[in-house]
Amino acid sequence: MSDVKAAPGVAITADLLGADFFTLLGLPKRFELDTLALDARFRELQREVHPDRFAAADDAARRASMMLATQINAAYQTLRSPLKRATYLLEQAGVDIGAESNTAMSPDFLMSQMMWREQVADARGEKNLAELERLQAEIADDIRDAYSDLSVMLDQENRAHDAVEGVRRLMFLEKLREEIEDAVFALEDL
Repeated sequence: MSDVKAAPGVAITADLLGADFFTLLGLPKRFELDTLALDARFRELQREVHPDRFAAADDAARRASMMLATQINAAYQTLRSPLKRATYLLEQAGVDIGAESNTAMSPDFLMSQMMWREQVADARGEKNLAELERLQAEIADDIRDAYSDLSVMLDQENRAHDAVEGVRRLMFLEKLREEIEDAVFALEDL
């Protein structure tokens, strides 16, 4: 596979297969990312390794370009999502978030979870669009604050182990936000 210039000082070669997603995309390994730069880098790299560019190359080069294109796409999808990016950073640091096995949360957050679920169920049952929109705004504020806290823990204070609960809280909040959005859309369609 011919070398293709992808980033200042970084050539896209088959040697990058298996590189971490930040290295692959030529971005700093941190939670806060410039999403416009990420989008631009993704488009640039996809053009450079697109399998059509290697149609006349040997089998090894064509296979490497396809694998790189797949890996670049996976890297982009992971880094584009703040929750996936945080989870990936923790995995890279050797920290398991225990999403499947660890359900321990602070008692205060568990109480908030129960309260939010009851409020959503009640608002949905009553077809109360205003209450759903109020909950939607409240959850959006909590999500924004939780991502801000994650940024500090991961980028400024190097507290990966403390960030685990933040990631798990965000997993719940993002799922709840989707449930509320679905309920709002369903009521708007009536």
